[in-house]
Amino acid sequence: MPLSTSLRLAGLAAAALLLAACQNRPEPPTLIGSPAPALQRPGTATTPQSGPVTFAFEPFTGAPGNIADELSREIGTEAHRQGLVLVRRVGAAATYRVNGYLSATADPSSSSLFYVFDIVDAGGNRLKRFSGTEVADGVSGDPWEAADGDALRRIAKRTVVEIDAWLKSPRP
Repeated sequence: MPLSTSLRLAGLAAAALLLAACQNRPEPPTLIGSPAPALQRPGTATTPQSGPVTFAFEPFTGAPGNIADELSREIGTEAHRQGLVLVRRVGAAATYRVNGYLSATADPSSSSLFYVFDIVDAGGNRLKRFSGTEVADGVSGDPWEAADGDALRRIAKRTVVEIDAWLKSPRP
């Protein structure tokens, strides 16, 4: 097996272990800001006691700060387009919190950005998990170099689509 394939498999195994270790988080960490709150579109979900359903994204685990910041901005932009309501003030009340876990592997021929998002309730109970992989151009060196604006926009779009689909799905 070529060395690059062995390294990629080792990276994928490490990413899988990292994500498996993140299965349960009893208490969500302090809220950091999403880039901008989205406006609620007519007909979006509401809760009888508190108005519109809101989401607060927690700090992303695994990504460098600049990548996490850019992904936060992209998610905020896409959420605004889709009419999801995000809160961005530290400690602000939200109907749900979203925990994100990110990892990256790369070789000169291709790179993979892995993401996992958990939607949790106020008690920290996971209600929904979704994950994916974004393949980008290869890089030598730091695999996060592959996390360009296009790749992060695709991750943001899929994230918001997943959240919106979950929000619209029947739940007990």
